Amino acid sequence: MWKTIIRRVLVMIPQLFVLSLLIFIMAKFMPGDPFTGLITPQTDPNRIEELRQAAGFYDPWYVQYWHWISNAFHGDFGDSYSFKMSVASLIGERGLNTLWLSLLSVILVYLIAIPLGVLAGRYQNSLFDKSVVLYSFISYAVPTFVLSLIFLFIFGYQFTWFPTSGTVDVKYDPGTFGYYWSKIYHLLLPAITYALLGTTGVIQYLRSEIIDAKTQDYVKTARSKGIPMRKVYSRHIFRNSLLPIAAFLGFTITGLLGGSVFIETIFGYPGMGQLFIQAISARDYSVITTLVLLFGFLTLLGSLLSDIIMSIVDPRIRID
Repeated sequence: MWKTIIRRVLVMIPQLFVLSLLIFIMAKFMPGDPFTGLITPQTDPNRIEELRQAAGFYDPWYVQYWHWISNAFHGDFGDSYSFKMSVASLIGERGLNTLWLSLLSVILVYLIAIPLGVLAGRYQNSLFDKSVVLYSFISYAVPTFVLSLIFLFIFGYQFTWFPTSGTVDVKYDPGTFGYYWSKIYHLLLPAITYALLGTTGVIQYLRSEIIDAKTQDYVKTARSKGIPMRKVYSRHIFRNSLLPIAAFLGFTITGLLGGSVFIETIFGYPGMGQLFIQAISARDYSVITTLVLLFGFLTLLGSLLSDIIMSIVDPRIRID
């Protein structure tokens, strides 16, 4: 398995290089420059020009690219002129918020989807199965921003069961039990919203695999030996049916780490998705290019994680 990981990591290096080059070129074609967000009626044009000269804005593009990628390699992504702090610190702060939201969302997605998918596939065409299929179709058809707005209005404003923005109440001191409970409490509503919408694919894949597995020869053989159906499902059908789910697990985790633009913006949750929208609105080019590079890296990392998970679940696909 280590050979598989090493090969995939080596393949990621040129992919990241091409990705960074494309991001830099596209950023150069964007209107304005990193200092556009600083311009106000009171701004001295000479001062903006001095900043452009100091940042090497007029250097050849390949010189600018080398400075940008070499600094990024050392963890220096520049400064955010709209947030008045370094991009690395800003993304680290927002990324931690998104990490906790992603972790809770993934847990809820699989806690909901796996039992529903297994039971729906086992009791095919039953009332329960039809209810699960109907739920899947509805959750797939409802846009993320629509369900988020509905949940925010009902549970946030009408019943006031959940907070409507932020990550923690300011009245709690960091490190206390109330502080950590407040952070979890702020996570619940956006995580539940994402989980209800994110279960569709897992349920449908798992249900289909369960139904297909019931007709396989190894299941018939196990039944002919007198093995109880409960053990057939737990030891044979369920494990084999998890292979497609395992294949998507890496993409699910890294996709969530990128943040949900709609959910974080609607629920006022300061994560990576909300930061991306704010950076675009403020024309904060340093933040935009760094986030796009990070999202691309997470996509490649998701592919690597999926291959590793598949190698663990099914050793037959390992590359020797």
